[in-house]
Amino acid sequence: MKIHREGRTIILLTFGVTFLIWLVLLLFVHHWTALHFVFMGALVIFDLMVAAFFRIPRRIFTENETELISPADGTIVTIEQVFEKCYLKEDCMQVSIFMSGTDVHVNRYPCDGVVEYVKFRRGNYFVASYPKSSDLNERTEVGMKLANGKKIMIRQVAGVMARRIVCYAKEGESVRQNQEMGFIKFGSRIDLFLPLDFPISVGLQDKVKNGISPIAEIV
Repeated sequence: MKIHREGRTIILLTFGVTFLIWLVLLLFVHHWTALHFVFMGALVIFDLMVAAFFRIPRRIFTENETELISPADGTIVTIEQVFEKCYLKEDCMQVSIFMSGTDVHVNRYPCDGVVEYVKFRRGNYFVASYPKSSDLNERTEVGMKLANGKKIMIRQVAGVMARRIVCYAKEGESVRQNQEMGFIKFGSRIDLFLPLDFPISVGLQDKVKNGISPIAEIV
């Protein structure tokens, strides 16, 4: 396991603040009580939780050119037919993955393809598991064209705790399945918009892992 580069500064800051608080207490508090120990223990636990949020566990990725692999860890909260108006501009299937604060938050491309569309949209910060968050929250949209000519769109959606979406996608670049696409800090959601003829491989409330779990077949 390693720590994602997006978290290194935050982790150093949180551990630095904890160290300074420890130092101040050691210098100026001469009679420690149970409350002091509980407070410092809570700070250490918080620091460890922040570090764990940015973890990237070692995984053996699923590589299959006939399948879309999950771009995120989390729980399937939406499977429905919708009209996608920004990139696909047609009816499609939306599959949404909710990432809780304990999930791995790196995002990966679900398949090989060429990035044709990248758009960042400012918005609100509703709870990411709510359906309305897909259209109202801050988000980044990435449209891809696959080798067979079909198109998909991936939407990174910020949640109630998330305040920064990181997206590495650039229009015109060729990308590979399981390549890093971005990172969302502190709770979020990923929406996949797929052609109607792509058979879906997951069900509601299924748990999925980025780079491992099949989401749909590519036809």
